[in-house]
This record gives sequence, C-alpha cells and structure tokens, in this order.
Amino acid sequence: MQIGFIGLGKMGAFMVERLLKDGHEVVVYNRTHDKIKEMEKKGAVGSYSLEELIEKLTGPKLVWMMIPSGEIVTNMIESLVPLLSKGDILIDGGNSYYKDSVRRFNELKDLEINYLDVGTSGGIWGLQIGYCVMIGGEKKIFEHCEPIFKSLAPPEGYKYIGTSGSGHYVKMVHNGIEYGMMQAYAEGFELMHASDYNIDLEGVAGLWGKGSVVRSWLLELLTDALKDDKDLKDIKDYVEDSGEGRWTVLDGIEKSIPLPVITESLFMRFRSRQAESYGAKILAALRNEFGGHNIHKK
Repeated sequence: MQIGFIGLGKMGAFMVERLLKDGHEVVVYNRTHDKIKEMEKKGAVGSYSLEELIEKLTGPKLVWMMIPSGEIVTNMIESLVPLLSKGDILIDGGNSYYKDSVRRFNELKDLEINYLDVGTSGGIWGLQIGYCVMIGGEKKIFEHCEPIFKSLAPPEGYKYIGTSGSGHYVKMVHNGIEYGMMQAYAEGFELMHASDYNIDLEGVAGLWGKGSVVRSWLLELLTDALKDDKDLKDIKDYVEDSGEGRWTVLDGIEKSIPLPVITESLFMRFRSRQAESYGAKILAALRNEFGGHNIHKK
C-alpha cells in the first residue's frame, strides 16, 4: 500500500522502516528535514511540506500522524483538512486522549474524511519485534488499512477494538497498567538494593524473566538498564508522565472505579519531580509540635 507518514521521531522512523521492509510505499514528512533525508536513504519518498506530501499520494489518500498529542495534533489536522479530499483517510497513531479522538472523528466525518484512532505500543524496540496496535473507528476503514497494521505488528499483534475512540481508550488503560507495573518493580528493586545482601540485581531481573509469575518485557529492559551500573548513578530520580496515566485515573473517577495502584504510581511520579517536599516539612513540623520530635535543619 501507499501511505503518507508524518512524524519521524523515535517510534515514527522505525515504523516507516518496518513498512518499507514489507514492501509498502511510504511518503514521509517531518518538521526537521534531516530526518526526511535519513528516511530517503532507506527507501522512503521524501516530501518537504504537507502540500508536497499530499500531492505525492494517490486517492483515496492514507496519512498516518505519529506526533505528540493535544494541540499539535489539532493544528496538524487543521493544516491537512484543506489538502485532503472526500474519502481520504487520516490515522492518529499517537497517544491522543480518546475523547479528543471521538470529537475529531465526528468533525472529519462531516467533511467525509475518514479517521482512525490507533493506539501503538512497542517503543524503540518495535522495529525489531513489531508494534502492538489497537484500532478504533469504522470497521470498513480498518479493513481497508489492515495491510498496514499487519506489517507493523507481530503475529496476532493488532486488533480492531471498536467504534471511534476505542483504540486510544484501550491504549490509555494499557499505559495506566504500565505505570503500576513499573512502580511495583521500582519498589521491589529499591528494597533489594537497600538490603544487607549484596544482591546481583541485574541477575535477579534476568532470573525473574525465566518462568516467574512476575516475568515481563519490562524485566528484560531492566536487566539491560542494570547491566553497567546497579546503582544507576548517572540517572536522576526524576520521572515524567506523558498524560495517559492521568487520563486513566480521571476515567476511573468519572466511572467511580477504584484504581489505587495506578493512581499511586502516578502520584509517585509527581513526587519524583519535587526538589523538596513542602508536605514532608509540614509532617515534620507537626510531629515536633505535638510530640517534641526532632527536626532536621538544613
């Protein structure tokens, strides 16, 4: 198939490579042109403006956006709409909020432009092992685009989820679960790191990946992370979040579904970004006030 691809970041470039290796014609565009030149060397067709990208596609035109969620996606769609025609297909493969995806689907449907929301998981390892792909939107549009999903995913690694927004909704929950899993591993390995035993943490991560009930790909990645330095001296204890964990917690609140593990894992990321905790100072001050407990001064 022919596909236009916008966004050649960490995941996008590898996705294009995987599509090229499976025989698809990929026309690429990126805000920074050096990325376009790199992909041209790998066999992609380069375009240096959105107008050029659309001109090089034949109808019905299929365009995949792999860009950050929020206003960036909104602005990109606004730029693309005047260039697209009735029956063309626009895919959002990033981590957009599912409610935004439903709204965009309806807005584009009024213009007779098709829209799929596609949750994509696999990170920088997707080129090698494939991407897990979760698709929402009209089923007939999914079926038309299925060869693309088949090329991106490992065997049985893509699925049509349902109506508009469902692909990004499932990906949102996926990432919320990921937060909780990562936090549990972090706490367990911190405890072992502080123990009186000189535990080979890299070895334990590798061991648990062999038949243990807590085995996962995350443990394989942790084995690699601990390979050179079990103390992780070069890494600052500052953890970002990209939004999906927050949206998962908010959805739980809206539905009155308790999500204590995911919620606490999100809050721990917030805590990691504080240079110092005012709340902890309050606790120390209160203990001193009611019990005369010592305060540690700066």
